[in-house]
Amino acid sequence: MNRRILPTANRRGPKRPSGLFPALVALMLLASAAAGRDIGPQSQISREQVEKFIGLWKDHFAGADSLQQRRTAFRTLMETTPGPTRIQVRQVDADGVDAELMWPARLHHPIGQRVILYVHGGGFSSGSIRTHSLLAGSLAKAASSDVLLVEYRLMPEYAYPAQINDALTAYRWLLDNGYRNENIVVAGDGAGGNIAIETVLRQMQAAKPLPAAVIALSPITDLAATGGSMTSNAGNDPLLGKAEIETLRKTYLRSRSPTDPQASPLYADMAGFPPLLLQVGSGEVLLDDTLRLADKARQAGVDVTTEVWPGMPHQWQLFPSLLDDADRSSQNIAEFAIRYFADKPQE
Repeated sequence: MNRRILPTANRRGPKRPSGLFPALVALMLLASAAAGRDIGPQSQISREQVEKFIGLWKDHFAGADSLQQRRTAFRTLMETTPGPTRIQVRQVDADGVDAELMWPARLHHPIGQRVILYVHGGGFSSGSIRTHSLLAGSLAKAASSDVLLVEYRLMPEYAYPAQINDALTAYRWLLDNGYRNENIVVAGDGAGGNIAIETVLRQMQAAKPLPAAVIALSPITDLAATGGSMTSNAGNDPLLGKAEIETLRKTYLRSRSPTDPQASPLYADMAGFPPLLLQVGSGEVLLDDTLRLADKARQAGVDVTTEVWPGMPHQWQLFPSLLDDADRSSQNIAEFAIRYFADKPQE
């Protein structure tokens, strides 16, 4: 089943700039290819929350130009957010990859039965277990599942393919430690979405057991940055831009081509890929990265569910304390995972 969740136009809003027209046309063309489920327009409360959040983001990232400065700014911002509650946590060594295994603090939770392998975002160069622990803990509770949140190696200290290798090692560690592949869902956001998809593509190429499903939140699918929304949404997305993608690409890939399917999933053969959930904000520069991958995967026969959330900024799912839509979207993520786990939660 291929479903796309598209925003309803806000007729009372300001006139859209002409530069958005290509992205809107792309949305309409993609929507015509599959039945959609309307999640409604962005509310006024949501718009106000996003405006406040963007102001907070800009305050923390002011003057953060280098990769190291942006890493520090992201860490400092996330330290202002609450940590997860009502979960149990265990530090694990997943064959050399540091990780946290978390699960709901419930008396009868069956640890070791279902798991979401979560690969955090941060442009391949930032992010950590701490920055993504709230989202991971929320997913553990909502999906009644274990979550393995991995601390993969970051650039510039480590370039491609160290990040993908670490995620793949963690996935295979789960298989070696009692989790059946049909009870594993692989997920990630931004660069983590790229890594999650590439991890599963490598499993496919090795003809090894695939996870039950994959979830990618605003994934970077095209390190060549050729999507039209890189330009048409440039004025709407203060969190990420084409210049940042190009900086990441040069440090991450070095001399490797950005259109190499081993690094940019948009150029990969998706035939045989597991069911895929994609979420993206309507104003993100990564909108076309998501929509083009969704279309390519659908044409290859993949079961794709695409959600385009009106007005949401990049990585909005990390901020439920600030954005009501973070809770809503995370619930959709959990429901998708439950749908594809072989062993469904009983509670």
